[in-house]
Parts: sequence; structure tokens; C-alpha cells
Amino acid sequence: MDLSKVTLTHHALRNQGKRNLKLSDGETLQPMTETGGGDVHEKERALLGAIIAAVNDLFEGELTAEDKLVYVNEVLKTKLLESGILVQQAASNTKEQFASSPDLDQEVLNAIMDALAAHSTMSKQALDSERVRQGLKEILLGPGQLYELLKAQVEGSSATA
Repeated sequence: MDLSKVTLTHHALRNQGKRNLKLSDGETLQPMTETGGGDVHEKERALLGAIIAAVNDLFEGELTAEDKLVYVNEVLKTKLLESGILVQQAASNTKEQFASSPDLDQEVLNAIMDALAAHSTMSKQALDSERVRQGLKEILLGPGQLYELLKAQVEGSSATA
């Protein structure tokens, strides 16, 4: 089974206390006392840190690092990944050639305009409609796991305090 294209979008870690794990022959394992090495996570964290550092120099105002990261790494990048022109050029060129393509500049501009239009449309509909706001609330509380994620933050911060 190939899981290389699976993306983890949410994760919650809850402290359930230390437990002895029984093995089939009756032996027990002691609970873990340290986190794993996390080589893959460290690379991803370094890339996200580089994105945040670069984006911090671009945007001004009261925007959180998360706002900036979501805008660049999820909204714009997702729009650009939908571009057939860019897919074709990435397949046919080196990274340097791709970076200097005028089509890339135009597609970035298109992605910014598309994101603005989509977010404006959705925000206007949400502001104008109680039904949409209630639907968003249900999504956030259901599959969005808002409550669980907020609760995990509280539990995580009290565990480290």
C-alpha cells in the first residue's frame, strides 16, 4: 500500500498517563519517557520555518505567523498546483528555468486574485447568512474537531506548566 501521497492534516496528542504494556509472554514494557527522533518532522519544520521567516519580511500588519503560513503554503500553493501550465513547465524544465518563466509570474498573480475572490465570496456569504454561519460552526465542531484541538491546547499547556 503506497501512502506517500497521504498528508496528515490534524493530530492531537493526549496524555493518558503511564501504563505498563503486557507482551504475549507476560513481560512488560516500560512507558516511553522521550519523544522519537523525528527526522522527517524536523525537515518539515525547517521548511515551514523558512517559509514563515521569508513571509514575515513580505507582509505587514496584524497577521499571525499561522495566517501567513496558511496563505502561502496552503491557499496560494494549492491554487498554483492546479495550474496545467505550471505542471507542464515543471515537467519540461529545470528549477532555474521554471523560476524565470513569465508564466510563473502570471500564475502567481492569478492564484492571488483567485484566492481573494474565493475568500471574499465565502466571507460575504458567511456574513450575510445565519445558515452558512451555523453550517460552518457544525463543520468546525464536527469533522473540523475545533473543540478537541482547543482542549488539547489547554491540556498541553497545563502539562508543560
